[in-house]
Amino acid sequence: MSDTARGVQAGGGEAADRGGLTEGALLVVGDVVTDVVARHRGPLAAGTDTVAAIRTVPGGAGANVACWAVHEGCADVRLLGRVGFDAAAWHEHELTASGVRPLLVTDPKVPTGTVICLVDGGASAERTFLTDSGASLRLAPGDWSPSLLDGVARLHLSGYLFFSGPSRALVSAVLESTRACGVPVSVDPASAGFLTELGVDRFLELCAGVDVLLPSRDEACLLTGLPDPADAAAKLSRHFPLVVAKLGSDGAVVARSGSVRAHVPALRATPRDTTGAGDAFTGAFLAALLMGAGPEEAVGAGCAAGAKAVERVGGRPPTGSTRRGEGETRGR
Repeated sequence: MSDTARGVQAGGGEAADRGGLTEGALLVVGDVVTDVVARHRGPLAAGTDTVAAIRTVPGGAGANVACWAVHEGCADVRLLGRVGFDAAAWHEHELTASGVRPLLVTDPKVPTGTVICLVDGGASAERTFLTDSGASLRLAPGDWSPSLLDGVARLHLSGYLFFSGPSRALVSAVLESTRACGVPVSVDPASAGFLTELGVDRFLELCAGVDVLLPSRDEACLLTGLPDPADAAAKLSRHFPLVVAKLGSDGAVVARSGSVRAHVPALRATPRDTTGAGDAFTGAFLAALLMGAGPEEAVGAGCAAGAKAVERVGGRPPTGSTRRGEGETRGR
């Protein structure tokens, strides 16, 4: 574990009231990556050039969630992640500038993960990812200590942790620690593609004991085999106390005890880049819970943050300049 992660001390122990307003921190455990966002109009031209606006920005589902939680009002947000030596200082600076307390482990052998985000510049602003997870999936039990839960009221796990052996072992260690001290845990499954490779049954087994599941429409349907996301959320809520299925422009549904309890509509937005919209939702949702909101109110906050996110390029809220180097990304 890094010296930064070993040295975290917030004091105060467990939150006095986990069901309402809390004074504890949010600890996010997850991925920190470098996003190369390429916004193009029209189809990609195979075998030749396609004009695109390209930017390099900090990203990663876990890191994005942490930044949005701060942006939406959570006063104490911490992030445990693993980065490569190539970009550790930049990522730590960007997280700190966003108000996040970075607990970054620097991998001496593997570079920081990189995701190429191909964003359709049309009305949908839909994105396709090319992912090299790099150091982020090397986060391992040796990077964890139960002392990291000091002062923590909620813990969030990025679903990308479930897609490698070392980080799955970390998930088990984290869940053992949170069970021991009663810290509620949320999980965002993160990727329908990676879930298919891992296997639904394996994922659900690894998530045993999780309090809140936050799947996308595709992930909820994949995890249940049901075509309707509301039905899928209801089925998942028989296994998890609270399920919030994120439906993009259709808002979100809240399910508990085997039934849908609310459907919260999305806010109108003009999309530029849908990268990180689900992370924005999750960060705002968790921040609202920590500030005393009920699940339905927190989902409303999540929908509002998602609408803000799609109108920006990249997966983070505004904090000033976040590009590496000057100007647009140079050719490689």
